[in-house]
Amino acid sequence: MRAASDADLVGAALRGADTAFEQLARRHSPALRSFLRGVCRDQALADDISQDALICAWQQLGQLRDPAAFRSWLIGTGWRLVSEARRSAHRRTRRESDWVETHTQSLPEGLNAEDNMVLETAMQELTPDQRACVSLCLAGGWSHGDAAQALDMPVGTVKSHIKRGRARLLAALGGDT
Repeated sequence: MRAASDADLVGAALRGADTAFEQLARRHSPALRSFLRGVCRDQALADDISQDALICAWQQLGQLRDPAAFRSWLIGTGWRLVSEARRSAHRRTRRESDWVETHTQSLPEGLNAEDNMVLETAMQELTPDQRACVSLCLAGGWSHGDAAQALDMPVGTVKSHIKRGRARLLAALGGDT
């Protein structure tokens, strides 16, 4: 038996099947949380925003134009909530950088602990947009198009952020740009 597609589950959820949205949430929550933890300094904040993004997705599911693009739409919702949190924190200067997060997933193959610390520091120094694009495309394996849709940016802008972010990370690790 094949698993229901996102489009099928969105349709069922719109018709009132709560279990359909639960399946969507279970399917995409790990990717959402991983992304948000990659762009937020505070993991608890990232988890809170993840929950808020799921609530927003539930409440605004009828506004989703392409049900097959649920994952990108959900990640984009999370990104917008992070952006709102960032703006709020900026207005309150005591919390000006609460949303910045290093990429704290397990060490990539061939990267030792010292290099990982350098990489985490370099990730903190990227702009928020560069960090988001690098986290999705380089660390998360997303296509440029999916990242552009989720982050509500033109594809060319995503590519530019990845190029600049990658160059800065490689320079920090002492590699060639």
